[in-house]
Amino acid sequence: MEIKIYTDGACIGNPGPGGWAAIILAGDHKEELFGGEKLTTNNRMELQAAIKALEHCVSQEKNKLSITGIKIYTDSVYLKDGITVWIDNWEKNNWKTSDKKNVKNIDLWKKLKDLTKTKKIEWCWIKGHSGNPMNDLADKLAKEATPI
Repeated sequence: MEIKIYTDGACIGNPGPGGWAAIILAGDHKEELFGGEKLTTNNRMELQAAIKALEHCVSQEKNKLSITGIKIYTDSVYLKDGITVWIDNWEKNNWKTSDKKNVKNIDLWKKLKDLTKTKKIEWCWIKGHSGNPMNDLADKLAKEATPI
């Protein structure tokens, strides 16, 4: 089964309280995941949304759901480019950026990379706030999950 996932993160202030959300579409089934943290950044919430969604998919596979592929839709260039373009060089350079600074959010990048090792995942960037119903819903859920 092909899975579609829409993710988003939100933050009030940066850093500040933040929320994340993921909408998982599997056939006719739709599942909404969300959560928040009292002190975080928007980028951490974007990463957390993808991580939580993939962890959920892994747990569903253990329950005998056969996943043939995953498409993750995000409005975060940071998330999409980080996992598809930058991460291999970061890892090769001992988690340093091209200007020799420590990669931010290393803990989450390592966790995300681990979750993607055995999965066929297509990462798709979509423009935020552009009328995509699932992206708009993920945005709404992330904001609602933000602890105030």
